[in-house]
This record gives sequence, structure tokens and C-alpha cells, in this order.
Amino acid sequence: MVNDTIADMLTRIRNANLAKHQIVQTPLTNVTRNIAKVLLDEGLISSFEELKNGARSSLLLSLKYSGKTRTPSIQKIQRISKPGLRVYSGAKKMPRVLGGFGTAIISTSKGLMTDKEARQQQVGGEILCYIW
Repeated sequence: MVNDTIADMLTRIRNANLAKHQIVQTPLTNVTRNIAKVLLDEGLISSFEELKNGARSSLLLSLKYSGKTRTPSIQKIQRISKPGLRVYSGAKKMPRVLGGFGTAIISTSKGLMTDKEARQQQVGGEILCYIW
């Protein structure tokens, strides 16, 4: 179930970026909230907000664009670990996305974090996605 929400969130962000939408609404779970925090910390989205509506709570992400041509700050989101094939990495073999220009979101025992933070804290985990 959790992996369905991750895939759903990434797909919604990808589609909204292609359509140049300003906001995206995704289901609210702890994992999607933490992914939104990582995206905000990395400067890939401008803000996010939680909408509490009982069992159907959602998360509103405000996407970030630059210039007159509205170039999205998120160029590509690529799902790595899937329910049929989990991809794990140790701290010493943590991948570098685009030679360090991109970001990998890692699910570790200390929570969701970027590949850079995982390397600094010397923890490994499941590679959820690459973003650049």
C-alpha cells in the first residue's frame, strides 16, 4: 500500500510538471509527507500544505518553475525501487545521481533522506527514486 502511494505521488508530480500546473494534490501518508519535506529542503518545490479531511487527507504541493518559459525545477523523476524489485544500497556504495547534480531519496532506518545525507550519516537503505 505504501509503495502504491509513492508511485502515485511521483506520477502525479511528473504529470503536473509536464502540464505546467502550479499545484499538485496527492494522498497524505507519512511517507508522502517526508518525501515532500525532502523535496522542499532540496529546493525542488516551493511549498507544501496538509489538508485534513478525516480519512481522505491530502497533501498540496506547490511546484517550482523558473523564467518566462516556466522551466520546471524538477526535470525528471525516476522510480527505482518497485514492489517487484527492491533496490538497496549500503552507505559506501550510495549512488550519485548525475555526478552529484541530482538527488536520490533513500528510505533508511533513520527516516527518509537524500543520498548526500545518507553518506554523511553513514547509513544505507532502500533507494526510492532519483530526481533531477
